[in-house]
Amino acid sequence: MTGKGRAVADMMKRRKVDMLCVQKTKQKGSKARIGGGFKLFYHGVDGKRNGVGVILKEENSKSVVEVTRVSDRVMNVKLEVERLIINVISAYAPQVGCEMEEKEKFWSELDFNGHVGVGNRGDEDVMGRYDFKGRNVERQMVVDFAKRMEMAMVNMYIKKKDYHRVNYKSGGRCTQVDYVLCRRCNLKEIGDCKVLAGDSVARQHQIVVCRMVLETKKKRRSVRTKRRIRWWKQPGRDCSLRFGEEVRQRLHGGEEVLDGNYCRSDEGGS
Repeated sequence: MTGKGRAVADMMKRRKVDMLCVQKTKQKGSKARIGGGFKLFYHGVDGKRNGVGVILKEENSKSVVEVTRVSDRVMNVKLEVERLIINVISAYAPQVGCEMEEKEKFWSELDFNGHVGVGNRGDEDVMGRYDFKGRNVERQMVVDFAKRMEMAMVNMYIKKKDYHRVNYKSGGRCTQVDYVLCRRCNLKEIGDCKVLAGDSVARQHQIVVCRMVLETKKKRRSVRTKRRIRWWKQPGRDCSLRFGEEVRQRLHGGEEVLDGNYCRSDEGGS
């Protein structure tokens, strides 16, 4: 594990982060590495630009059922936790200044299910009420994608002070460039989402954390007991007596375990 990787692992331990999506890793290849109690799944093409990854606690890495490396900008790690399927997607969107063709390719790769159209929700249903300093073209692309996918930008649903919302600082300019998206139906399970001031994963980028409590349906265990042999319900007195005699013989002539009174009382209708 490199010095930067060790620093990230220490930060995740200190902040109790179970899963972390990282971008601009600049690591070539499609591999997984273990170190410091965490496992990194990553994908990169040339080792000079882009690259994405997902870091999991080592105990959570045992729940991984599938890793899909779409490109050096998009990858998906699928986990099964207590019979619940969780998709953790790490996406590195093209920056301002990139060609429009590259941007359109990115959003096409991120749309796993091939959704089309503009969605049936307004921007306010996707963004919440707490936008930060308006929108540019790139942010509007995120909003349009969320509408198509019936998702929500979690950062903008929780009211926070500016230092818990700004995650990129450069030359005195502060902005919000990293977002956490989830399905709208899971918004009720979001406990908190904020920027951790002072902790950074990449240069000039503060880490954005989201606390989410997922409810799992526990399977009710059925308690099975041995079925009782209702010998007194045997049809006819002869069958009951024959069954009782067979039991006594199998017990090698031990104490009598079946009382004949049961047979007589059963015949009497009791």
